[in-house]
Amino acid sequence: MENQKRRASYKKHREKQDHARVSKIDRILIDIQKRLRDSIEPVSIENLNGFERKRIHSFFDGREDFETKSYRRDGQIVLKVFPVGNLKKFAREKAAEVLATGETYIFPPLPGYERFVIHNCLQDFDGVETVSEGEGESRRLEIRPVKFGRSLKRIMKKIRII
Repeated sequence: MENQKRRASYKKHREKQDHARVSKIDRILIDIQKRLRDSIEPVSIENLNGFERKRIHSFFDGREDFETKSYRRDGQIVLKVFPVGNLKKFAREKAAEVLATGETYIFPPLPGYERFVIHNCLQDFDGVETVSEGEGESRRLEIRPVKFGRSLKRIMKKIRII
């Protein structure tokens, strides 16, 4: 009899914990979506347990405009949510601006993953090239106009091969 009471009490306790976890995750997801709506900056979230990180990863899994990554920093795991769709849109706008003005656009220092996204987004954008300059924390990405376009570079590579 006493074991049944103990089990029922434990079951209620676990249900309360699960409910608290879900509501915390829902609050986090709403906050992330608000912060990422028009931003190109990633959102960093610390102090999550494995269950909470997994729920957030799975929420953003099927969405093409967002990417989640987990990093270790000082013994803790930090979850970052990148607004990839906004970043690509911003990069295309800046590339069009570079084509119109003929002047190089220099991004502020960016982490590696964000530079990677921009490089991939603009690799087939004719008339511009992307180059990373600098070292370490001050590494920047530049969008430069190309006078002859990428097709000339491809032709030059084929000539070297032959």
